Amino acid sequence: MTRAFANIAIVVSTALLSAASCNAPVESTGAGAPSLDADFDRGTLIILADDGSRHELDIYLATNMDQHRRGLMFVRKMAENTGMLFIYEDSDIHSMWMKNTYIPLDMVFARADGSVSSVIHDTQPLSLSSQSSIEPVLFVLELNAGTARRLNIGRKSRIIREPGDD
Repeated sequence: MTRAFANIAIVVSTALLSAASCNAPVESTGAGAPSLDADFDRGTLIILADDGSRHELDIYLATNMDQHRRGLMFVRKMAENTGMLFIYEDSDIHSMWMKNTYIPLDMVFARADGSVSSVIHDTQPLSLSSQSSIEPVLFVLELNAGTARRLNIGRKSRIIREPGDD
C-alpha cells in the first residue's frame, strides 16, 4: 500500500509541475530574446548627453497598453546599449514599477520634445514601489542600471527617436 501511495504521489506531483510550467511566463535571457522580439518592435534611439556626447541605443518600443504592462518583466539580462522606450499617447505623470523585473534599471523620463525631465537611477528589482516622473512626460526610457551615469544622461540631455520608429 505504501509503494502504491508513493507512485500516486509522484504522478500527481509531475502533473502539477507540468501544469504550472505551462502557465509560467517565458523568461527572456537578454536583448534579442525571442519573447521580446515577438512582442515588441525595435528601433534606434539617439541620446544627446549632458556633456554634448552622442550615444546610439538599440531599443524595444512599448507603444500600447499591453506592452506598457509587460515592459521588461522576466528579462534576466539585457545587452549594454539596449533599452526599452515606453511611448504614451499623452503627456502625463507616468509611473513605473519593477514587478517581475529581475534586473536593476535606470528610468529616464522625457517630455514630448525629447528633453529629459528626470532620471531615477538603479531601481530595485522585483519592487512594487512606484517610480514616477516629476512632471508630465510622454516617454520613459528604461536602461540597465548604471547606464545613465555612464553615458552622462541627465536633465540637460535629449532623446531623439529615429524616423519611422512608431
